[in-house]
Amino acid sequence: MTPVFLTIDTEIAWRHHAAGLAPDAVEARSIEPGGVGLAWQLAMLKRHALKATFFVDPMPARVYGLDPFRRIVAAVRDAGQEVQLHLHPNWVGAGLADRGAHGKFELIDLAGEEQQRLLAEAAALLVEVGAPAPVAFRSGSYSANDATLAALAAIGIAYDSSHNGAHHPWPSAIGLAPSQIAPVEHAGVVEVPVTVIEDRPGVWRNVQICALSAAEMSAALDHAIIADHAALTIVGHSFELANRAGLAANRVHVQRFEALCRMLAARRGKAPTTHFADRPRLRLGRDDRPLPASRWRRGRRQAEQLWSNLVAERRA
Repeated sequence: MTPVFLTIDTEIAWRHHAAGLAPDAVEARSIEPGGVGLAWQLAMLKRHALKATFFVDPMPARVYGLDPFRRIVAAVRDAGQEVQLHLHPNWVGAGLADRGAHGKFELIDLAGEEQQRLLAEAAALLVEVGAPAPVAFRSGSYSANDATLAALAAIGIAYDSSHNGAHHPWPSAIGLAPSQIAPVEHAGVVEVPVTVIEDRPGVWRNVQICALSAAEMSAALDHAIIADHAALTIVGHSFELANRAGLAANRVHVQRFEALCRMLAARRGKAPTTHFADRPRLRLGRDDRPLPASRWRRGRRQAEQLWSNLVAERRA
């Protein structure tokens, strides 16, 4: 079987913080935007009996306190899903008085020792708000390098899922080929790359709800099953199903998520969703190849994206 890691990066969106919104509005538009945020996604997962990993970034607790993250972690765990670690380093130095103040936006801009310090702090914060000690990590913006993986190994985190060929070599700077989609031991951890498909020859696009059409996600899933891939890793965000303002649902993205849940439920016998904490037996180091490019699928998605940007994003 091909295990599926359905992952949701769950975070306070910097754009709402930088816009100067009140703290409760920043939380609402990041975590529960437009009625299709965390609670709605958890309900959909429950309806379809799917497992998902919520990569939670606790670093904004430096600004907004621990309570929002206690709520997030409790909601995820009460729904039977897992919490793992996410981190955007720009929250270092941020504050409510000066919304322009921030640390470096990319983790790879920090030396290995500083990366390890921040990762240890974030892991401790996650435990403090009620999560088990994390065993998996994804960096904000997929920004990670081999020093990041060494730092993760040093603090006891076994899995990383930051390698993304669509964002390689910057800021996804791990020393693997952009087309690497199979899990592999690397720099002291098991790297579980974000799955990519070939958008055009030699150009990659990650399997993400706001990046691919339902038809493309279905094709990627069937390709992984038929080719007996070692894993498939899908990305979403807590705020991704709403418009950028966080005030209304983006119906294009909502329909994609609904379709994704249906297709994963229908294919659970061959591609079951899993948690990192399950410690699934992964076949490491395989030469799995991304779904080849299709001009028909790409053209259909581009038309859908145009509708999303011109219509769905402007509805409030």
